[in-house]
Amino acid sequence: KASVSILSSSDDFTSTAFPYKRPSRKRKLPPALGPSSAENSMSAPFREISLNELADCSLGPCPRKPIFCSTPSAGSFSKCGKLKPFSVNNLSCTPPSMSVDGIVSPPDCSLHCQQTDTDLPDHIEPSIDLFSEPKRRSESKSKNEGKLQSANLLSADSGSNADLSDAEKVYAECGQQRPLPWEECILPQRMKKCLKIGEGTFGEVFSTNNESGDTVALKIIPVEGSEKVNGEDQKTFGEILHEIIISKELSSLKEKQHNQTHGFIGLKDLHCVQGCYPADFLKAWDTFDQQKGSENDRPDFFENDQIFLILEFEFGGIDLENSNGTLASLAVAKSILYQVTAALAVAEQELHFEHRDLHWGNVLVKTTKQKTGSFLVNGTTHSLETRGVLVRIIDYSLSRLEIDDLTVSCDISNDEELFMGRGDYQFEIYRLMRQENGNNWAAYHPHTNVLWLHYLCSKLLSMKYRGSGGRTAKDVREELTGFYDNVLQYSSATEALQSCPMFQ
Repeated sequence: KASVSILSSSDDFTSTAFPYKRPSRKRKLPPALGPSSAENSMSAPFREISLNELADCSLGPCPRKPIFCSTPSAGSFSKCGKLKPFSVNNLSCTPPSMSVDGIVSPPDCSLHCQQTDTDLPDHIEPSIDLFSEPKRRSESKSKNEGKLQSANLLSADSGSNADLSDAEKVYAECGQQRPLPWEECILPQRMKKCLKIGEGTFGEVFSTNNESGDTVALKIIPVEGSEKVNGEDQKTFGEILHEIIISKELSSLKEKQHNQTHGFIGLKDLHCVQGCYPADFLKAWDTFDQQKGSENDRPDFFENDQIFLILEFEFGGIDLENSNGTLASLAVAKSILYQVTAALAVAEQELHFEHRDLHWGNVLVKTTKQKTGSFLVNGTTHSLETRGVLVRIIDYSLSRLEIDDLTVSCDISNDEELFMGRGDYQFEIYRLMRQENGNNWAAYHPHTNVLWLHYLCSKLLSMKYRGSGGRTAKDVREELTGFYDNVLQYSSATEALQSCPMFQ
């Protein structure tokens, strides 16, 4: 299911205005506006899926299931000579698509972990320490307290963890044994500072401050309840695992030693809570509804036994769609495209990653005083000019990656409505991806990242900027146009990063 673009807000962290009224929550794609070719759809009147509309799961009824299947790791492919990791220094030929042999898609989409007891222990040994953010849970304290930890649920060696339910796996990812009361995870003083900043069919998004005083976004998702939420069934624990795992892995790329980037939104913490919606959140919901108008049901109908997952993210800025007319110049656009390409290249190298839904509502930008940024690809450090903005990529609801010996992806092979959209190049990209992968969404085809770079470049060229133009703007526009004309020849974001003249 398409997740909300959760961190779009204005300076006071209220949601930005939308360019048009959203349709009703029936998950319908826009009607056909003409031929399906990229050229015609780009020239047609834009009917863009907005920030909240994407969050709204408007891409069609979802027979989408998370896939957690065994597949040889990048390392094992390299050793046996079937597939070598891409090299930034050797990208003259198109890399082969990964073949996934012996894929098993369990009916319950379960993961394997290495737990020896069926009951979760007080402390779960992490596979990696992702964050240094203190957690406030009395029952999950341990010698490693103070770091959000990733439970080792993705081992190909199933052990007794094959017996864990999806619920237990989610609890483990949160560092808990069971759902906790709201106030044990989000302290009352934090609740009082909350502001609603976004929404989607999945639930609500609020901003507040963490214990360090930094602004964070709380994405609150009701799980496994019998009550429909905004007319839709609640997500299952199995579906929520896909988002948790990919969010953690991409967030942790900022700490890697060989392939490193800050280009993906940082996941600060995870909580699983139980109970009615707190009064402070309802008050913030009412304020948003009065000022902006909400299309969601007021979340006051949940019973005491309702379970919620709370994903706590860093504040990432304003999405690219709602930045139209606010960015300084085309030079900023060039930096944005460079930063997105670099982030995708790093994730390709480290995780065999495909985003698969990188429309301009899923690229956040925020201002910075940093003159330059840096990233690591295959152990080599590279730098780029920020031009006063930092990019954060969000929303991995359709994404695909590999962790150790497992592939994590979302099967959209039967989601026909996703591929029927007309009116914007975004909808053509979905069809082009299916054409390239033969509707096999577990296999690795990094050229899909290039397709989205092509789309983003078209958006950046069409946007308005505060700068008056001039000779520099003309030169940068020529560079961006050259990128648009030539990027599709590259096999991956990695090759585009290495070979495209604009990045040299």
